[in-house]
Amino acid sequence: MAKDMHLHPSVSTSCSIIFHILLAFILPLFHSLTLQSDIEVLQSLNRSIDPNTIPPSSYLTTWDFSADPCESTGERFLGILCSVPSGNSTSRIISLDLDDAGYDGYITPSIGNLTELISLDLSRNRFRGPLPDTLKNLKKLIRISISGNFFTGSIDGWIHGLKMVERIDLSKNLLSDRIPARISELRRLTHLSLSNNRFSGRIPNLRGLWQLQTLELGSNMLFGSLPKLPTRLRTLTLSHNRLSGHISSLGMLKELRSIDVSYNRFSGSISRRIMALPELDHFNASFNQITAMEVDHSPGSNSPLQVLDAQRNQLQGHLPANLIYFTRLAVLNLAHNRLSGRIPVAYGKKLGRPWRTLFLDDNFLSGRLPPQFYSSIVRIRGSLANNCLRCPVKFLLCRGGQRAASGCVGETV
Repeated sequence: MAKDMHLHPSVSTSCSIIFHILLAFILPLFHSLTLQSDIEVLQSLNRSIDPNTIPPSSYLTTWDFSADPCESTGERFLGILCSVPSGNSTSRIISLDLDDAGYDGYITPSIGNLTELISLDLSRNRFRGPLPDTLKNLKKLIRISISGNFFTGSIDGWIHGLKMVERIDLSKNLLSDRIPARISELRRLTHLSLSNNRFSGRIPNLRGLWQLQTLELGSNMLFGSLPKLPTRLRTLTLSHNRLSGHISSLGMLKELRSIDVSYNRFSGSISRRIMALPELDHFNASFNQITAMEVDHSPGSNSPLQVLDAQRNQLQGHLPANLIYFTRLAVLNLAHNRLSGRIPVAYGKKLGRPWRTLFLDDNFLSGRLPPQFYSSIVRIRGSLANNCLRCPVKFLLCRGGQRAASGCVGETV
Protein backbone atom coordinates (compact mmCIF):
# COMPACT_ATOMS: atom_id res chain seq x y z
CA MET A 1 0.00 0.00 0.00
CA ALA A 2 1.31 3.43 -0.94
CA LYS A 3 2.41 5.50 1.99
CA ASP A 4 0.36 8.69 2.53
CA MET A 5 2.67 11.58 1.54
CA HIS A 6 0.28 14.40 2.55
CA LEU A 7 1.39 16.56 5.48
CA HIS A 8 -0.83 17.05 8.40
CA PRO A 9 -2.70 20.43 8.21
CA SER A 10 -1.04 21.70 11.40
CA VAL A 11 2.40 20.97 9.98
CA SER A 12 1.54 22.82 6.75
CA THR A 13 0.34 25.87 8.68
CA SER A 14 3.54 25.96 10.76
CA CYS A 15 5.70 25.85 7.63
CA SER A 16 3.75 28.73 6.12
CA ILE A 17 4.26 30.90 9.22
CA ILE A 18 7.99 30.14 9.27
CA PHE A 19 8.26 31.00 5.57
CA HIS A 20 6.62 34.41 6.02
CA ILE A 21 8.80 35.19 9.04
CA LEU A 22 11.94 34.37 7.07
CA LEU A 23 10.66 36.42 4.16
CA ALA A 24 10.20 39.44 6.43
CA PHE A 25 13.83 39.24 7.48
CA ILE A 26 15.28 38.42 4.08
CA LEU A 27 13.49 41.03 1.94
CA PRO A 28 15.24 44.07 3.49
CA LEU A 29 18.54 42.53 2.46
CA PHE A 30 17.61 42.94 -1.18
CA HIS A 31 16.82 46.67 -1.15
CA SER A 32 18.47 49.79 0.26
CA LEU A 33 17.40 51.23 3.59
CA THR A 34 18.27 54.72 2.30
CA LEU A 35 16.16 56.37 -0.37
CA GLN A 36 18.04 55.91 -3.65
CA SER A 37 17.84 59.60 -4.61
CA ASP A 38 19.48 60.53 -1.29
CA ILE A 39 22.34 58.14 -2.02
CA GLU A 40 22.75 59.69 -5.46
CA VAL A 41 23.11 63.14 -3.87
CA LEU A 42 25.95 61.91 -1.67
CA GLN A 43 27.64 60.31 -4.67
CA SER A 44 27.29 63.50 -6.68
CA LEU A 45 28.68 65.62 -3.84
CA ASN A 46 31.60 63.23 -3.45
CA ARG A 47 32.39 63.49 -7.18
CA SER A 48 32.22 67.30 -7.08
CA ILE A 49 35.15 67.52 -4.65
CA ASP A 50 38.75 67.45 -5.83
CA PRO A 51 40.07 64.06 -4.58
CA ASN A 52 43.46 65.65 -3.97
CA THR A 53 41.87 67.75 -1.20
CA ILE A 54 40.41 64.80 0.71
CA PRO A 55 42.81 63.96 3.57
CA PRO A 56 43.14 60.33 4.67
CA SER A 57 41.57 61.05 8.06
CA SER A 58 38.59 63.05 6.75
CA TYR A 59 34.90 62.16 6.85
CA LEU A 60 34.70 61.67 3.09
CA THR A 61 37.18 58.79 3.18
CA THR A 62 34.58 56.87 5.22
CA TRP A 63 31.93 57.16 2.51
CA ASP A 64 31.96 53.62 1.09
CA PHE A 65 29.06 53.29 -1.32
CA SER A 66 29.25 49.51 -1.33
CA ALA A 67 27.40 49.88 1.98
CA ASP A 68 24.11 51.59 2.71
CA PRO A 69 24.58 55.09 4.24
CA CYS A 70 21.73 54.80 6.72
CA GLU A 71 22.53 51.20 7.65
CA SER A 72 26.19 51.90 8.29
CA THR A 73 27.58 51.95 11.79
CA GLY A 74 30.93 52.64 13.37
CA GLU A 75 33.29 54.69 11.20
CA ARG A 76 31.33 54.50 7.94
CA PHE A 77 29.60 57.54 6.46
CA LEU A 78 30.75 59.99 9.12
CA GLY A 79 28.88 63.29 8.94
CA ILE A 80 25.61 61.64 7.95
CA LEU A 81 22.54 61.14 10.15
CA CYS A 82 19.35 59.44 8.99
CA SER A 83 15.73 59.25 10.04
CA VAL A 84 14.36 56.07 11.63
CA PRO A 85 11.96 54.52 9.13
CA SER A 86 8.49 53.39 10.16
CA GLY A 87 6.91 50.32 8.62
CA ASN A 88 8.22 49.59 5.13
CA SER A 89 9.35 53.17 4.45
CA THR A 90 12.94 54.03 3.55
CA SER A 91 15.36 56.02 5.67
CA ARG A 92 16.09 59.63 4.70
CA ILE A 93 19.19 61.70 5.30
CA ILE A 94 18.37 64.41 7.83
CA SER A 95 21.85 65.78 8.62
CA LEU A 96 24.86 66.47 6.40
CA ASP A 97 27.64 67.94 8.54
CA LEU A 98 31.12 67.68 7.02
CA ASP A 99 34.37 68.19 8.89
CA ASP A 100 36.64 71.17 8.19
CA ALA A 101 39.17 69.14 6.21
CA GLY A 102 39.77 71.74 3.48
CA TYR A 103 37.61 70.16 0.79
CA ASP A 104 37.82 72.01 -2.54
CA GLY A 105 34.77 71.66 -4.74
CA TYR A 106 31.27 72.93 -5.42
CA ILE A 107 27.76 72.19 -4.25
CA THR A 108 25.83 70.00 -6.67
CA PRO A 109 22.31 71.20 -7.57
CA SER A 110 21.01 67.76 -6.66
CA ILE A 111 21.38 68.73 -3.01
CA GLY A 112 17.83 70.03 -3.33
CA ASN A 113 16.67 66.39 -3.41
CA LEU A 114 17.53 65.96 0.28
CA THR A 115 14.06 67.15 1.15
CA GLU A 116 14.14 65.75 4.71
CA LEU A 117 17.38 67.53 5.58
CA ILE A 118 17.33 69.35 8.92
CA SER A 119 20.99 70.36 9.28
CA LEU A 120 23.59 71.33 6.66
CA ASP A 121 27.12 72.26 7.73
CA LEU A 122 29.93 72.64 5.20
CA SER A 123 31.80 75.36 7.07
CA ARG A 124 35.55 76.02 7.12
CA ASN A 125 36.41 74.35 3.81
CA ARG A 126 37.24 75.56 0.30
CA PHE A 127 33.92 75.12 -1.47
CA ARG A 128 33.40 77.64 -4.27
CA GLY A 129 31.06 78.78 -6.99
CA PRO A 130 27.44 79.90 -6.67
CA LEU A 131 25.00 78.28 -4.28
CA PRO A 132 22.35 76.37 -6.28
CA ASP A 133 18.78 77.68 -6.26
CA THR A 134 17.64 74.12 -5.50
CA LEU A 135 18.50 74.85 -1.85
CA LYS A 136 15.02 76.38 -1.68
CA ASN A 137 13.63 72.82 -1.78
CA LEU A 138 15.03 72.10 1.67
CA LYS A 139 11.77 73.07 3.33
CA LYS A 140 12.57 71.30 6.61
CA LEU A 141 16.04 72.76 7.08
CA ILE A 142 16.52 74.19 10.58
CA ARG A 143 20.22 74.99 10.49
CA ILE A 144 22.56 75.92 7.63
CA SER A 145 26.21 76.84 8.14
CA ILE A 146 28.52 77.26 5.15
CA SER A 147 30.84 79.88 6.63
CA GLY A 148 34.52 80.09 5.80
CA ASN A 149 34.37 79.02 2.14
CA PHE A 150 34.61 80.79 -1.23
CA PHE A 151 30.98 80.76 -2.34
CA THR A 152 30.03 83.52 -4.78
CA GLY A 153 26.92 85.08 -6.27
CA SER A 154 23.49 85.95 -4.91
CA ILE A 155 21.33 84.23 -2.30
CA ASP A 156 18.13 85.74 -3.68
CA GLY A 157 17.05 82.64 -5.59
CA TRP A 158 16.77 80.27 -2.63
CA ILE A 159 16.94 81.90 0.79
CA HIS A 160 13.19 82.60 1.02
CA GLY A 161 12.36 78.90 0.62
CA LEU A 162 13.79 77.89 4.01
CA LYS A 163 10.59 78.46 5.95
CA MET A 164 11.59 76.31 8.93
CA VAL A 165 15.15 77.61 9.31
CA GLU A 166 16.26 78.95 12.69
CA ARG A 167 20.00 79.52 12.17
CA ILE A 168 21.75 80.81 9.04
CA ASP A 169 25.52 81.35 8.91
CA LEU A 170 26.86 82.34 5.49
CA SER A 171 29.72 84.44 6.85
CA LYS A 172 33.27 84.61 5.47
CA ASN A 173 32.49 83.91 1.82
CA LEU A 174 32.42 86.00 -1.36
CA LEU A 175 28.64 86.33 -1.64
CA SER A 176 27.39 89.50 -3.31
CA ASP A 177 24.33 91.43 -4.51
CA ARG A 178 21.65 92.77 -2.17
CA ILE A 179 20.28 91.16 0.97
CA PRO A 180 16.88 89.94 -0.29
CA ALA A 181 13.82 91.66 1.17
CA ARG A 182 12.10 88.27 1.29
CA ILE A 183 14.50 87.15 3.98
CA SER A 184 12.02 88.73 6.39
CA GLU A 185 9.64 85.83 5.58
CA LEU A 186 11.79 83.46 7.64
CA ARG A 187 9.82 84.02 10.81
CA ARG A 188 11.48 81.22 12.81
CA LEU A 189 14.94 82.71 12.37
CA THR A 190 16.89 83.40 15.59
CA HIS A 191 20.44 83.76 14.22
CA LEU A 192 21.50 85.42 10.94
CA SER A 193 25.16 85.91 10.05
CA LEU A 194 26.08 87.34 6.63
CA SER A 195 29.26 89.09 7.76
CA ASN A 196 32.53 89.18 5.81
CA ASN A 197 31.02 88.99 2.33
CA ARG A 198 30.40 91.45 -0.50
CA PHE A 199 26.75 92.25 0.06
CA SER A 200 25.82 95.75 -1.10
CA GLY A 201 22.82 98.06 -1.16
CA ARG A 202 20.49 98.95 1.69
CA ILE A 203 19.57 96.63 4.53
CA PRO A 204 15.91 95.63 4.05
CA ASN A 205 13.20 95.96 6.67
CA LEU A 206 13.85 93.12 9.12
CA ARG A 207 11.08 93.81 11.64
CA GLY A 208 9.24 90.69 10.44
CA LEU A 209 12.00 88.50 11.89
CA TRP A 210 10.41 88.88 15.29
CA GLN A 211 12.32 85.99 16.90
CA LEU A 212 15.75 87.11 15.66
CA GLN A 213 18.29 87.49 18.48
CA THR A 214 21.59 87.72 16.59
CA LEU A 215 22.16 89.83 13.46
CA GLU A 216 25.69 89.96 12.03
CA LEU A 217 26.15 92.00 8.84
CA GLY A 218 29.64 93.36 9.43
CA SER A 219 32.37 93.72 6.79
CA ASN A 220 30.22 94.13 3.69
CA MET A 221 29.50 97.08 1.40
CA LEU A 222 26.09 98.05 2.79
CA PHE A 223 24.98 101.67 2.74
CA GLY A 224 22.03 103.81 3.77
CA SER A 225 20.43 104.30 7.17
CA LEU A 226 19.47 101.78 9.82
CA PRO A 227 16.45 99.68 8.83
CA LYS A 228 13.59 98.62 11.07
CA LEU A 229 15.02 95.93 13.33
CA PRO A 230 13.45 93.12 15.40
CA THR A 231 12.61 94.08 18.96
CA ARG A 232 14.06 90.89 20.47
CA LEU A 233 17.53 91.51 19.07
CA ARG A 234 20.37 90.83 21.53
CA THR A 235 23.49 91.03 19.36
CA LEU A 236 23.88 93.54 16.52
CA THR A 237 27.02 93.76 14.39
CA LEU A 238 27.09 96.26 11.50
CA SER A 239 30.76 97.24 11.57
CA HIS A 240 32.91 97.95 8.51
CA ASN A 241 30.18 99.09 6.11
CA ARG A 242 29.15 102.44 4.64
CA LEU A 243 26.05 103.03 6.75
CA SER A 244 25.03 106.58 7.63
CA GLY A 245 22.40 108.59 9.49
CA HIS A 246 21.60 108.41 13.19
CA ILE A 247 21.71 105.41 15.53
CA SER A 248 19.18 106.72 18.07
CA SER A 249 16.57 104.13 17.04
CA LEU A 250 18.71 101.44 18.70
CA GLY A 251 17.57 102.83 22.03
CA MET A 252 14.18 101.20 21.43
CA LEU A 253 15.62 97.65 21.36
CA LYS A 254 15.51 96.89 25.07
CA GLU A 255 17.07 93.41 24.88
CA LEU A 256 20.29 94.49 23.15
CA ARG A 257 23.41 93.19 24.89
CA SER A 258 26.07 93.90 22.29
CA ILE A 259 26.18 96.68 19.67
CA ASP A 260 28.99 97.11 17.15
CA VAL A 261 28.39 99.88 14.59
CA SER A 262 32.05 100.82 14.23
CA TYR A 263 33.74 101.82 10.98
CA ASN A 264 30.72 103.43 9.33
CA ARG A 265 29.56 106.98 8.65
CA PHE A 266 27.01 107.43 11.41
CA SER A 267 26.45 110.94 12.75
CA GLY A 268 24.37 112.65 15.42
CA SER A 269 24.56 111.53 19.03
CA ILE A 270 24.82 108.45 21.19
CA SER A 271 21.47 109.00 22.85
CA ARG A 272 20.46 108.65 26.49
CA ARG A 273 18.23 105.72 25.57
CA ILE A 274 21.14 103.79 24.12
CA MET A 275 23.33 104.46 27.16
CA ALA A 276 20.48 103.37 29.44
CA LEU A 277 19.67 100.08 27.67
CA PRO A 278 19.13 97.68 30.58
CA GLU A 279 21.00 94.68 29.10
CA LEU A 280 23.80 96.41 27.17
CA ASP A 281 27.29 95.26 28.16
CA HIS A 282 29.34 96.01 25.01
CA PHE A 283 28.99 99.13 22.85
CA ASN A 284 31.35 100.00 20.01
CA ALA A 285 30.61 103.09 17.91
CA SER A 286 34.21 103.91 17.02
CA PHE A 287 35.36 105.31 13.68
CA ASN A 288 32.21 107.25 12.80
CA GLN A 289 31.19 110.91 12.68
CA ILE A 290 29.22 111.09 15.94
CA THR A 291 29.34 114.47 17.66
CA ALA A 292 27.75 113.97 21.08
CA MET A 293 27.24 111.44 23.87
CA GLU A 294 24.27 111.85 26.18
CA VAL A 295 24.51 110.23 29.61
CA ASP A 296 21.79 110.44 32.27
CA HIS A 297 22.66 111.69 35.72
CA SER A 298 22.50 108.20 37.19
CA PRO A 299 21.65 105.11 35.15
CA GLY A 300 21.78 103.09 38.34
CA SER A 301 24.32 100.61 39.61
CA ASN A 302 22.61 97.75 37.78
CA SER A 303 23.83 98.81 34.33
CA PRO A 304 25.83 95.87 32.90
CA LEU A 305 27.89 98.06 30.52
CA GLN A 306 31.52 96.91 30.59
CA VAL A 307 32.99 98.18 27.30
CA LEU A 308 32.37 101.62 25.78
CA ASP A 309 34.38 102.46 22.66
CA ALA A 310 33.67 105.73 20.85
CA GLN A 311 37.17 106.56 19.64
CA ARG A 312 37.79 108.41 16.38
CA ASN A 313 34.53 110.29 16.14
CA GLN A 314 33.85 114.02 16.40
CA LEU A 315 32.69 114.12 20.00
CA GLN A 316 32.65 117.66 21.39
CA GLY A 317 32.16 119.21 24.80
CA HIS A 318 33.36 117.93 28.15
CA LEU A 319 33.96 114.36 29.25
CA PRO A 320 30.68 112.85 30.53
CA ALA A 321 31.06 112.98 34.30
CA ASN A 322 28.15 110.58 34.79
CA LEU A 323 30.09 107.67 33.32
CA ILE A 324 31.27 107.03 36.88
CA TYR A 325 27.81 105.63 37.66
CA PHE A 326 28.37 102.69 35.33
CA THR A 327 29.79 100.56 38.10
CA ARG A 328 30.79 97.63 35.85
CA LEU A 329 32.50 99.71 33.19
CA ALA A 330 36.02 98.35 32.68
CA VAL A 331 37.06 99.65 29.23
CA LEU A 332 36.56 103.28 28.17
CA ASN A 333 37.99 104.60 24.91
CA LEU A 334 37.18 108.16 23.84
CA ALA A 335 40.47 108.86 22.05
CA HIS A 336 40.79 110.92 18.86
CA ASN A 337 37.82 113.22 19.35
CA ARG A 338 37.34 116.94 20.08
CA LEU A 339 36.65 116.70 23.79
CA SER A 340 37.84 119.59 25.95
CA GLY A 341 37.89 120.81 29.54
CA ARG A 342 39.23 119.07 32.61
CA ILE A 343 39.21 115.37 33.44
CA PRO A 344 36.51 114.95 36.14
CA VAL A 345 37.99 114.36 39.58
CA ALA A 346 35.68 111.35 40.02
CA TYR A 347 37.43 109.61 37.11
CA GLY A 348 40.47 109.20 39.34
CA LYS A 349 38.53 107.06 41.80
CA LYS A 350 37.64 104.60 39.02
CA LEU A 351 41.20 103.90 37.90
CA GLY A 352 41.97 100.22 38.24
CA ARG A 353 38.67 99.59 40.02
CA PRO A 354 36.88 98.87 37.82
CA TRP A 355 38.45 100.87 34.95
CA ARG A 356 41.27 98.73 33.57
CA THR A 357 41.56 100.54 30.21
CA LEU A 358 41.29 104.28 29.66
CA PHE A 359 42.19 105.97 26.38
CA LEU A 360 41.59 109.74 26.23
CA ASP A 361 44.50 110.64 23.95
CA ASP A 362 44.26 113.01 20.96
CA ASN A 363 41.63 115.33 22.38
CA PHE A 364 41.87 118.87 23.79
CA LEU A 365 41.62 118.05 27.49
CA SER A 366 43.31 120.56 29.78
CA GLY A 367 44.30 121.29 33.38
CA ARG A 368 45.78 119.11 36.09
CA LEU A 369 45.19 115.41 36.44
CA PRO A 370 43.12 114.03 39.34
CA PRO A 371 45.59 112.91 42.06
CA GLN A 372 44.87 109.19 41.61
CA PHE A 373 46.43 109.37 38.13
CA TYR A 374 49.83 109.86 39.79
CA SER A 375 49.51 106.81 42.04
CA SER A 376 52.18 104.16 41.59
CA ILE A 377 49.83 101.39 42.69
CA VAL A 378 47.23 102.00 39.98
CA ARG A 379 47.59 99.51 37.14
CA ILE A 380 45.78 100.67 34.04
CA ARG A 381 46.26 100.44 30.28
CA GLY A 382 45.69 103.59 28.27
CA SER A 383 46.93 107.00 27.21
CA LEU A 384 46.41 110.71 27.84
CA ALA A 385 48.89 111.82 25.18
CA ASN A 386 48.40 114.67 22.71
CA ASN A 387 46.04 116.77 24.81
CA CYS A 388 46.56 120.11 26.56
CA LEU A 389 47.09 118.61 30.01
CA ARG A 390 49.67 119.22 32.70
CA CYS A 391 50.82 115.66 32.27
CA PRO A 392 54.43 114.78 33.21
CA VAL A 393 55.89 112.40 30.66
CA LYS A 394 57.46 110.33 33.45
CA PHE A 395 53.99 108.93 34.10
CA LEU A 396 53.05 106.04 31.83
CA LEU A 397 49.69 107.47 30.72
CA CYS A 398 51.38 110.72 29.71
CA ARG A 399 54.01 109.23 27.46
CA GLY A 400 53.94 110.71 23.99
CA GLY A 401 53.75 114.29 25.20
CA GLN A 402 51.07 116.95 24.82
CA ARG A 403 50.03 119.32 22.06
CA ALA A 404 52.06 122.41 21.41
CA ALA A 405 50.71 125.58 23.00
CA SER A 406 49.64 126.79 19.57
CA GLY A 407 47.34 123.78 19.32
CA CYS A 408 45.70 124.53 22.64
CA VAL A 409 44.40 128.05 21.99
CA GLY A 410 41.47 128.71 24.25
CA GLU A 411 42.28 125.81 26.59
CA THR A 412 43.48 126.38 30.15
CA VAL A 413 46.59 124.23 30.47
